[in-house]
Amino acid sequence: IGLTFLMLGCALEYYGVYWPLFVLIFYFICPIPHFIAKRISDDSDAASSACRELAYFFTTGIVVSAFGFPIILARVEAIKWGACGLVLAGNAVIFLTILGFFLVFGRGDDFSWEQW
Repeated sequence: IGLTFLMLGCALEYYGVYWPLFVLIFYFICPIPHFIAKRISDDSDAASSACRELAYFFTTGIVVSAFGFPIILARVEAIKWGACGLVLAGNAVIFLTILGFFLVFGRGDDFSWEQW
């Protein structure tokens, strides 16, 4: 659904500009700090808290940038405000999906994504 909102914000004839597709980069790099912190924190418990907090900081920066990018594009009139709204709705759906994935499968219980 989130990608549908993103595509509608780009491909509708009234909007017709594909600049918002650069938000896809943010979708792909969003989980990378978490994966790096999880790999590093497995080795030592002393640095796990600081490493995890740094990963949260970088992930928050990536998410805020993904929401800010279409607003800046609309502000400089590279895209229309309607396309900005569709991209922001798509961002909300995508990032909530990513958050839900990590909440369900990232606990390290018997039911985890590592078994798949």
